[in-house]
Amino acid sequence: MTLHRTLIAGVAACILLAGNAQAQYVGPSTTAEAPKTVAAILKHPVDDQAVVLRGYLLRKVGKEKYTFSDGTAEIRVDIDDKVFMNRKIDAKTQVEIRGEVEKDFMESPEIDVDVLTVVP
Repeated sequence: MTLHRTLIAGVAACILLAGNAQAQYVGPSTTAEAPKTVAAILKHPVDDQAVVLRGYLLRKVGKEKYTFSDGTAEIRVDIDDKVFMNRKIDAKTQVEIRGEVEKDFMESPEIDVDVLTVVP
């Protein structure tokens, strides 16, 4: 019985220690840094690039399509109704959007929004 408890305690300790061990590479990288502004996205749009931006939804321009601005430029965003979660948001409500750049051939880039957060 004592050996069984010792074995369980040892396994539990290993699991706890393994959970805290994370690799953290801090050197140079060839991966491009995500753009921090709408102007930067429009200057060099990269399809499927993850972005996080803060700004305002200025107007609705189509079904689930809106114009978003962070003060540097404006871009069309695609926000599914379920992402809104029945919140009332207008052009004066500051929001944070998380999503991906969509760059289709011969079309202006837009952002497909996965998460919409109201900034307090």
